[in-house]
Amino acid sequence: MTARLPVFPLGTVLFPGLVLPLHIFEERYRALVRHLVGLPEGAAREFGVVAIQAGWEVAPAGPPGRSAPAGGEVTLHEVGCTAELRQVTELPDGGFDIVTVGRRRFRIAEVDDAAAPYLTAEVEWLPEPTGTDEVADLLAARVISVFRQYLGLVRPDPQEISEQLPEDPTVLSHLVAATAALTVDDRQRLLAIDDTAGRLRAELRLLNRETTLLRQVRAVPVPLSELAGPPAPN
Repeated sequence: MTARLPVFPLGTVLFPGLVLPLHIFEERYRALVRHLVGLPEGAAREFGVVAIQAGWEVAPAGPPGRSAPAGGEVTLHEVGCTAELRQVTELPDGGFDIVTVGRRRFRIAEVDDAAAPYLTAEVEWLPEPTGTDEVADLLAARVISVFRQYLGLVRPDPQEISEQLPEDPTVLSHLVAATAALTVDDRQRLLAIDDTAGRLRAELRLLNRETTLLRQVRAVPVPLSELAGPPAPN
């Protein structure tokens, strides 16, 4: 089953169930928020968040009196997650502060940069696990144990999060992927894994790697590409 979605390229990865606040200042995404707010009551107010593979979030400025290209010079990852609009605050300058929650994963089939002021895409919904999975349950217990050790090394008060870790393996897998200090590429690989057990296995490897590194050098390496970014908007 496919659907047409507005797409918001970002330098981060969104997971189902996770909260994502955004400050909307570009006109093309102001238009997107206005479109979502104007939908009929009961309609799904959601857009696709897709991590940027190459390029910048902010489109280059266009000539005076004309909008910048809708897509900018960006290359997107193939798998993203929809963000459901939960709260909108309009600002005096016409921008918005919004709060969204990740809802469902999708794979991009085709991107269109001409149909709207913002990017849209034809997407295929990805399957989510249902029912009980004994392997995932066993892996979840191991991930919780290692994740608590990891939090003890990176947070001054790890109890604040570790006491609230969910028991549901799928929810846990998304929370760990979003909370651990991983690179965008690591998070993207986790988002693209369809089964919970596979995602938890991958997280065990990543958490063991990060925990070992933290104990040895008290730091998490970040590739230079993760540190680069466009100039901050005025």
